[in-house]
Amino acid sequence: MSFISDKIDQRRTFAIIAHPDAGKTTLTEKLLLFGGAIQLAGAVKARGEARRAHSDWMKVERERGISVASSVMSFDYTGCAFNLLDTPGHEDFSEDTYRTLTAVDSAVMVIDSAKGIEEQTRKLFEVCRLRDVPIITFINKLDRDGREPLDLLDEIEQTLALDVTPATWPIGMGRDFLGCYDLLSDRLVLMEKGAKGALPKEGEQFTGLDDPKLADRLPSHAYEKLVEDVEMVRGLCPPFDRDSYRAGHLSPVFFGSAVNNFGVRELLNGIAEMAPSPRVQNTTTREVLPDEDKVTGFVFKIQANMDPKHRDRIAFVRICSGHFKKGMKLTHVRTGKQLTMHAPTLFLAQDRELAEEAFAGDIIGVPNHGQLRIADALTEGESLFFTGIPSFAPEMLQKARPKDPLRAKHLGRALSQLAEEGAAQVFKPRIGADWIVGVVGPLQFDVLADRIRTEYDVPVIFEPTTLYTARWVSAEDPRVLKAFVDANQGALADDHDGDPVFLARNAWHLDRAAEDYPKVSFHKTKEHTGL
Repeated sequence: MSFISDKIDQRRTFAIIAHPDAGKTTLTEKLLLFGGAIQLAGAVKARGEARRAHSDWMKVERERGISVASSVMSFDYTGCAFNLLDTPGHEDFSEDTYRTLTAVDSAVMVIDSAKGIEEQTRKLFEVCRLRDVPIITFINKLDRDGREPLDLLDEIEQTLALDVTPATWPIGMGRDFLGCYDLLSDRLVLMEKGAKGALPKEGEQFTGLDDPKLADRLPSHAYEKLVEDVEMVRGLCPPFDRDSYRAGHLSPVFFGSAVNNFGVRELLNGIAEMAPSPRVQNTTTREVLPDEDKVTGFVFKIQANMDPKHRDRIAFVRICSGHFKKGMKLTHVRTGKQLTMHAPTLFLAQDRELAEEAFAGDIIGVPNHGQLRIADALTEGESLFFTGIPSFAPEMLQKARPKDPLRAKHLGRALSQLAEEGAAQVFKPRIGADWIVGVVGPLQFDVLADRIRTEYDVPVIFEPTTLYTARWVSAEDPRVLKAFVDANQGALADDHDGDPVFLARNAWHLDRAAEDYPKVSFHKTKEHTGL
């Protein structure tokens, strides 16, 4: 096996998806704890500054207790190099989550044992299904009374049309929760009462459920129920099949309590053993294999002002192939310019260190002064455009104006940067001085106003508009598009890339435009190809 192939096989690049309050941030922190990346257990429940979970670094996230930006955390565990991408927990930030899922090879779906499949979980799962992303399920909060494990497995199977197979099985729940039996390696892992904050022991090895020593380790009623449950579930669920899991058809299910550090080690071992190493990436012209010699990568996220002391903008780049080294020159395909990678970074949430090297699956941060945009490709010269990284037509549109009219230019600059970052869609109407900002959900307006005020020192007012929706417009014949644009100046705007956008007042306005100009296409999504 070559040096590059060996490094690729060690990589596990995955995201965590969940409905808000399912325990995603807690699980993220505990994975870092078990991976040795942090030493402080229970920071989520701590007071003051310590309360900030490592993945929630943005001021508004700390105030509201939600994740609204995607963070990247890299750590090593049992011979594997993990790249964990935390996704926004709030549904109003689903576009950022979608783009993050373009950069991972697998996902962990977190489910609250009392609530089961919730709306946001379903939406995120569908995004994973579109990309055939393999999913491991973690059923959380077993330390509280919840639904029967068999009911939860049945719901996952029925609601998501996904085969499931338990990797661990819980023994009791709530106050009676004793621990889990690891069905894949025949280990009994008991939760030690009163040992909160401590890492659980690895568990005791047995020859199977019929091992007489196992019966001695559990109360008789708990042992009998465990044997009965496992016999039933093994009869109902298919055995674990790696190919079926990696094709996105089957999900191994782990049970635990992240807040008590329980079940996290088994989950991490499961990701190491089951999850795929970096996968093939699609471009408009060919597939990029991870073990190719030449470096390729694409930008899936831009984050401004990660460090409030320095007006920085970091482009998050997924390495797709090759052996990346600090200082190497890469071609920025969209502009054809050569960029020298002077100070690429690796992340532990808001903490960073210089990346001396990186391989397929790794996420590096590239300091960016506005030249890099979402979906841009970086290569060693080949002209590649990675596919499947869209923007979505916003569902809510408002006008943005500065409280101080003299700060209009500053507001325009702030909005353009936030649009390049993917935080919102920003449109400049062809007629009039107002900016139009489009988002998926109303919380985004609050977050944008807070960020523009604190990061750019421009107090901003968002006001309702009479606009119904926005659609990107294109036509095969440039003359057809020009005729449409000339005739609809009052409803036309440009996005931050300078592409034309039709702002419809209502459904009739949109339908009428489509009828009058049958050769013009009205797009709900805009595929980023870096062109």
